[in-house]
Amino acid sequence: MSRVYSILIMVTIILGSEPDERGYIVSVGDMAPDFTMEYTTGEKVTLSDLRDKIVILQFTASWCSVCILEMPHLEKDVWQAFKDKGVLLIGVDRDEPLETVINFQKKIGTTYPLALDPGADIFGLFADKKSGVTRNVVIDHSGKIVFLTRLFDKQEYKEMIQVIKKLI
Repeated sequence: MSRVYSILIMVTIILGSEPDERGYIVSVGDMAPDFTMEYTTGEKVTLSDLRDKIVILQFTASWCSVCILEMPHLEKDVWQAFKDKGVLLIGVDRDEPLETVINFQKKIGTTYPLALDPGADIFGLFADKKSGVTRNVVIDHSGKIVFLTRLFDKQEYKEMIQVIKKLI
């Protein structure tokens, strides 16, 4: 291995991946980064412990108008439709206190679990912290990322539902 190539690998490891045009630093086909999150109930779960399920991480925040628009669709089309078929939808709330997140969920009326993301550290494993929320990461049974969404594009959303159906 050449010295220049070795230096490039080290720089990539130290600085991390450059975000794509949608702000993602992960790609379809990558293994999802592992992390532990805490639900609003206080229960903690590690992503790698969920390998027997299809996991959809929905990055959200109470101040995000597009998230508010998308969440009832996710409740109906993903959570209610597939929760008994090995699919786990988790809202990951970006950097808000517990009380705000609980009130947010009550206001929106969703029932899928919400997790806290202090400092947007979980978000930062998937996307540049300077980029916006309203994104979904679909992870298959093996822990591989199989679909990424950004904003609430109806065509992309329909594609995501089809990907989930094929994984079941």
